[in-house]
Amino acid sequence: MKRHLFLRWLAAGACAAGLLHALPAAAQEWPTRPIRIVVPFATGGSADVYARFLAQRLPAILGQPVVVENRPGAGAVIGTDLVAKAPADGYTLLLMSNTHTVNETLVASKPYNLTRDFVAVAPINYADLIFVAHPSVPAANVRDLLKMAKERPGKFNYASSGTGTPYHMAGELFKAMSGVYLVHIPYKGSSGARTDLLGGQVDLMFDAVTTMVEQVKAGKVKAIATTGKSRSAALPNVPTVHESGVPNYEATIWLGVLAPKATPAAVVSKLNDAITRIVSQPEVQQGWTQQGATAMVMNPQVFDKYVQDDIQKWAKLIQSAGIKAD
Repeated sequence: MKRHLFLRWLAAGACAAGLLHALPAAAQEWPTRPIRIVVPFATGGSADVYARFLAQRLPAILGQPVVVENRPGAGAVIGTDLVAKAPADGYTLLLMSNTHTVNETLVASKPYNLTRDFVAVAPINYADLIFVAHPSVPAANVRDLLKMAKERPGKFNYASSGTGTPYHMAGELFKAMSGVYLVHIPYKGSSGARTDLLGGQVDLMFDAVTTMVEQVKAGKVKAIATTGKSRSAALPNVPTVHESGVPNYEATIWLGVLAPKATPAAVVSKLNDAITRIVSQPEVQQGWTQQGATAMVMNPQVFDKYVQDDIQKWAKLIQSAGIKAD
């Protein structure tokens, strides 16, 4: 009888050990089917562009197709919530931007919370923004615009890709730091805002250097200033907002990848390694520099802290400036 019980105990222990070993083995086998990157923004913007950039290159490393799915709406909430509720198996990822860290404070009624519902995977890059005007706007630089805007508050408007996006917050930060009033016109995506700026339906826009640089070079829009700490390598002759009359102004757009919270750590690590390999390639970094973007490399733990710090940064501005969702 004792021998029988011992054998049963031994078999149970072996089974438990087998289950423990199966978990990392499953993670090691991942992926075995296509991976989906959800972009909670419209096509044509920076998030969409770099999601597709990754989707073209990740299959060579991971051995499975990677597809991009645009799910815009509600200031990125719709697509983000879709990923929050997806299985935590590494097959559904979120392409996020600092829109998400802004929305943690700006949009109180979200059905998800970044800290609670997501795990940080890897950053991609950051880019300065460029403050541009339709050629019909008489201002040639920031000082001209400040003078005109103070003389006629509300005369000028600026387009953004939606409430809480980096383009919107760049405008609100500019208003708060310069003391001028510009009318915010939110769009459902950056493409619509960009189209109306080019057509003269709106006066101004903050946009990523990477997506607006060719329009500037073609003379279709007027470059007022860039928004980084120093001048953009893509447009070295365009001064920064900081050096043009609004000291210490800085605004950027940055992108990264998140996954549902319970995604296995081994899968997160594998994804981080793959994305890091891509963004660390010298030819990628050189190409991005020419476009006005800078690669970001962090492990998941460091990227998680970066996300948390950015949430706090924007919370302070939103609360102190009294910024509300439109």
